[in-house]
Amino acid sequence: MTDMIEDLKTAALRYHAEPSAGKIAIQVTKDCASQQDLSLAYTPGVAAPCREIEADSEAAYKYTSKGNLVAVITDGTAVLGLGNIGALAGKPVMEGKAVLFKRFADIDCFDIEVDADEPDDFVDTVARIASGFGGINLEDIAAPHCFDIEKRLIEKLDIPVFHDDQHGTAIIITAGLKNALELQGKDFANIKVVCLGAGAAGIASMNMLMAMGTPKENIMLCDRKGVVHSGRDDLNEQKQNFASNHTQRTLAEAMQGADVCIGVSGPNLIGTDMVKSMADKPVVFALSNPDPEISPADALAARDDLIMGTGRSDYPNQVNNVLGFPFIFRGALDVRASEINEAMKIAAVNALASLAKEPVPQEVCDAYGGTSFEFGANYIIPKPLDPRLKDFVSAAVAHAAVTSGVAKKAYPSHYPKI
Repeated sequence: MTDMIEDLKTAALRYHAEPSAGKIAIQVTKDCASQQDLSLAYTPGVAAPCREIEADSEAAYKYTSKGNLVAVITDGTAVLGLGNIGALAGKPVMEGKAVLFKRFADIDCFDIEVDADEPDDFVDTVARIASGFGGINLEDIAAPHCFDIEKRLIEKLDIPVFHDDQHGTAIIITAGLKNALELQGKDFANIKVVCLGAGAAGIASMNMLMAMGTPKENIMLCDRKGVVHSGRDDLNEQKQNFASNHTQRTLAEAMQGADVCIGVSGPNLIGTDMVKSMADKPVVFALSNPDPEISPADALAARDDLIMGTGRSDYPNQVNNVLGFPFIFRGALDVRASEINEAMKIAAVNALASLAKEPVPQEVCDAYGGTSFEFGANYIIPKPLDPRLKDFVSAAVAHAAVTSGVAKKAYPSHYPKI
């Protein structure tokens, strides 16, 4: 195992360093080979679009890359499983996010790392640079500051602002859960849910479940100290919202009779006895990476009526944000949405859930070693390399933006009819 870890580390460092440092670069999109080209690209010709934009800021979408440009921005306080490693140390992750935006949705990105100890400084920095972008993807910002930062930026800006660790995770979890519940003969309105992890992902996921019809009183949120309940005096605003009069105090107590357990916390925190105590036909999403809250082998050994999901690509039902954020932004940008609202998020959930029920093209099977996929307990959510994600998710998000009144452009004619 140690040798495998060292091999991965060596390969990853070489990948990032060779043949050139980093993972992204800027590409020139227009000819620049003659004096005439230079006079158009820069002075004196560039003055013409500048004057057009001065007269009408919307012209920036016509004459610059703004409409297809997203800023991926972090303060480095909650980077993957590495914690508060600082903005600069988080840059490889931000570059990686930019790679995924480009690879999956042909969206250009600048990664921006902001050294800011206070949310006020971070918000001020992002707000001042936002006008050059079509959207803002906030990334790896620790709770509870992430909630306040996103809310304030949404209020300040007229472009989509999306904290992927919150809403991207919530959308993918909810899409997978929608299909899992259908297979188990259950629905959002009548399930008892335990969420292990009360940070950005956990809070946003529970809010999304409520948007899909799960009553708040049916949700038990657990953090490092156990169940979040109204008798505690150490809760931030977001946790207080879920602090009902629960009598359970420990995770083990909360799991008794639960239909669903969502883990967005840390490794090996869920025991087999806890899984055995859940209701008939339960669903467990153990999403801690690289080591889940409980291994699929242990969970499935404890319950043969279980549907299991993890955050890992080497197990069935990988809950992976790349299924969401590239295509959500693609849809939002294509109709020039001013925000990514709840209707757009729910549309993404339903689109992902729907795609998993479609016959899987051979090219997707080939990309995963020839494995066949069919809707069922081991395939409740699409694969990231499915080329139909744009047609399903981006189109659904764009349509929802138009119908909910936050789009400045019509639904694109090249998208499928909805």
